[in-house]
Amino acid sequence: MIADLKPYPQMKDSGVPWLGEVPEHWEMSRLGYVASLVVPMRDKPSDLSGEIPWVRIEDFNGRYIITSRSRQGVSAVTMRKMNLKVLPPGTVLCSCSCSMGATAIVKVPLVSNQTFIGIIPGHRLESEYVYWLMQVSKDHLTQMATGAIQQYLSRDDFSSLKIIVPPLPEQAAIGRFLDHADRRIRRYILAKQKLIKLLEEQKQAIIHRAVTGGLGPNVRLKNSGVGWLGDVPEHWEVKRLKAVVSSVTSGSRGWSSFAADAGVLFIRIGNLTRTSIDLDTEKMVRLQLPSRVLGEAARTRVRAHDILLSITAFIGSVAVVPVGIEEAYVSQHVACCRPHAGAANPRWVAYVLLSPVGQKHGKLSMYGGTKQGLSLDDVKNYVVLLPPLDEQERLVDWIESTSSGVDAGIRSTKREISLLREFRTRLIADVVTGKLDVREAAARLPDEAAEPEPLDEADALTDAVEDTVDDLDAVPEEAES
Repeated sequence: MIADLKPYPQMKDSGVPWLGEVPEHWEMSRLGYVASLVVPMRDKPSDLSGEIPWVRIEDFNGRYIITSRSRQGVSAVTMRKMNLKVLPPGTVLCSCSCSMGATAIVKVPLVSNQTFIGIIPGHRLESEYVYWLMQVSKDHLTQMATGAIQQYLSRDDFSSLKIIVPPLPEQAAIGRFLDHADRRIRRYILAKQKLIKLLEEQKQAIIHRAVTGGLGPNVRLKNSGVGWLGDVPEHWEVKRLKAVVSSVTSGSRGWSSFAADAGVLFIRIGNLTRTSIDLDTEKMVRLQLPSRVLGEAARTRVRAHDILLSITAFIGSVAVVPVGIEEAYVSQHVACCRPHAGAANPRWVAYVLLSPVGQKHGKLSMYGGTKQGLSLDDVKNYVVLLPPLDEQERLVDWIESTSSGVDAGIRSTKREISLLREFRTRLIADVVTGKLDVREAAARLPDEAAEPEPLDEADALTDAVEDTVDDLDAVPEEAES
């Protein structure tokens, strides 16, 4: 189907760099001329127990918004008091702040917070087409954004956005074609994500075996002294993390505002994973640090062999700082634990934290999930199982050699997902901007039932939420010895 697509016969220069050439018969316009733009509420209502759904960026979980996943709502009385406008079905919500350009179509009357602009299409626009068009405009919107600390797009920015307006039948064909193609691509991605989950479970089983029982088949056991932990090998020690580290600290408040194209590395929660103790350097942020913070910076700079642990959202992510890392600092949402020289193998300790033992301890420290994060005292009190040093080294070698094939499978499958997403992005751009003519292909497509849930689990704004978490200005913990 996709291989048979051809370009439109007659093209013209749109005069807009991000759109390039477009079909000759398509019109150019500004978004404000063909749609109404609604600025949602600026202040959070004090009462969110009303009947009209109130949505945030966290409620985006696919193409359509049907309700608030948090079950929060605004009453009609509050709507009148705050002079708020209900967004009607068919409105396209587009993020104008965090996760710039994240888009969804409203299916029921609702109201949103200030993270969005509501785009209500006029008689010349289809909601589905606007949805796909805003996907293509993400990079351009990001470039347009202003703000020293947090970037933002105003209603005027959206109103002045230059767009292309195909005839309505072609907008419908574009929506129909991309809906069909998107479903197929997401199904491929979902199948690969399920494979990754199976591989990750296999790796967790490998780590769990080493962490809880070592490698010997007939190891004598003893009571660990920790009720939820059970028995451990008789010759192992059970200690708290504070016994094997010289310091535990976290990053400084507000450093995300120093983000730049070049500079020192900034290690965030997104650079730690729950499946490996190696830093994920794919999405590293860099900082240009002003002179006023250089004194404080010494406290949060990492060294080789430091153990990093997430302490807010995504509790349980772990990494060990590699030898040879360039100048790098942790965010306020990452604890940096510096091991005593010779007290333990840092990679072994990291595997204990990454194992079900460490994951359970983290959950218990969160008071059943009611706390917003871990304090540095919580981190210090993590349970660590300590075989003799030589045995720690053998266990680390066994974990890494046994799981090397699993790791390779995970990396390979993630690359395939990345390529599928790149293909999806390119296809959407080519179809929405008229580089490919889908009219005949769309007419041949079978009818498909609506799918209320997203097919690609990783597209439920996980990255956006992680980035938002790392931008929060929570009060940092001070360095503790």
